[in-house]
Amino acid sequence: MKKEELTFWEKTYVPQIYQGLKITAHHFFKNLRAHIARTLGKPVMDDETVTIQYPEQRRPLSPRLRSLHRLVKREDGSPRCVACMMCETVCPARCIYIVAGEHPDPNIEKRPVRFDIDLGKCVFCGFCVEACPEDAIRMDTGILEFSAYTRQDMIYTMERLLANAPRKAPAGASVLK
Repeated sequence: MKKEELTFWEKTYVPQIYQGLKITAHHFFKNLRAHIARTLGKPVMDDETVTIQYPEQRRPLSPRLRSLHRLVKREDGSPRCVACMMCETVCPARCIYIVAGEHPDPNIEKRPVRFDIDLGKCVFCGFCVEACPEDAIRMDTGILEFSAYTRQDMIYTMERLLANAPRKAPAGASVLK
């Protein structure tokens, strides 16, 4: 099979650059027109624009989205975790740190005395959730914005992880469809 030779014009990549710039200019002027219309108070179809007005408008979150971790509680308020160390072992980033201790209930062998996740190291792969035999750790809080000024604030302790719960969009924010 003989390889097809490119013409001089095709070797310069000018046609491809022109095509890319044409698409970019089309989207730019479409968004500019919609922005000006919105500023003047005229109705604009939201599906017409590529740019969304964040944080007033939010994209819908996938049900499979992996967001901030949380620990699930038992009925008595204690963590469901039995300190089996499977999540710590499977974590590729080595961001989970667990110290095990004896549980006061004789039916449960161990409990976590300390359970920390360093979100500065976490790659949000979800392996810890899949590995947990007790379904004690989940990534379904919907919290995507958790910045901090110090590295120490990125380490979530057991108390902070137990306080996290599934959460919806903030009040006043409409979800795009």
